[in-house]
Amino acid sequence: MTDYQIWLNGDYVLRSEAKIGMTDRGFRLGDVLFDTSRTYDGKVFRLREHLERLYRSLKYVRIDPAMSIDDMERITLETVEANEELRRQENDDYMITQIVTRGEGGSVVNPSSPNVSIWIDPIAFDRYSPLYQEGAHAVVTKTRSYSSEQIDPKVKHYSRLNFVLADMEAADVDPNAFPLLLDMDGNLTESTGANFFIVTDGVLRTPGDSSILQGVSRMTVIDLAEQLNIPVAEEDLQPYDLYTADEVFLTSTPYSILPVGRVDNREVTDNIPGPVTNQLLAAWSELVGVDIVDQTAERARMHTG
Repeated sequence: MTDYQIWLNGDYVLRSEAKIGMTDRGFRLGDVLFDTSRTYDGKVFRLREHLERLYRSLKYVRIDPAMSIDDMERITLETVEANEELRRQENDDYMITQIVTRGEGGSVVNPSSPNVSIWIDPIAFDRYSPLYQEGAHAVVTKTRSYSSEQIDPKVKHYSRLNFVLADMEAADVDPNAFPLLLDMDGNLTESTGANFFIVTDGVLRTPGDSSILQGVSRMTVIDLAEQLNIPVAEEDLQPYDLYTADEVFLTSTPYSILPVGRVDNREVTDNIPGPVTNQLLAAWSELVGVDIVDQTAERARMHTG
């Protein structure tokens, strides 16, 4: 992987050399929040919306990052600029993540200064590329989403062992499958790091936001659907709705929109991507000035060489 520079507590460090102490509360207790956006042709997509979500999460768990949202935005853009020459050499795009831990110390009352980093990660283009033609495989797992009575799903945090277990369950069915989790009432919620939509009789349907992360990609799809006069319904959905849908797709920062062809080894459709999914993909590509499917295919060829 290209060794980009990341920003760590005020300094630029090579990604391969960045370190935070093992006594940090983020490592020891999962006392850490983050948010992730991505670049399209080097430009960060909806950065402010991602940062607003991060700062809502920080306020909720009472972590003070010791910088304003404007400062976080400025430093993020400076980090992107510091890596622009290398990105252009590689003809690449990447994810960029702000990570904030409460700091070191055994007490939540009196921790040390927060550790703040702005991190760059590669996009797994080689994994996603074939799925735009074949469709992803989704698996409904028995591992449940956190209840809002435990940890509110609107908070983007790294306490995600349930996501790990769900990933393992999905991999038991298909090593490349994406899990879909249920809430405690049996309603579908989200995937690990992704929201999802189904299409039924021309209506775009997605779970409401009481048990899911309020995804920026999800918001983008809803915005684009409204512009395209595609009706949208936010409602409780069960596995039955998945199995009988006309189209299913996932939304997430790295791949934007990813069509799903099978759920629990049941074929949803052999028309990949479906007409509504394809319409939304085209609108998103126009929005960011990058053909998402073509870029993913090109980068996948370069990665697999």
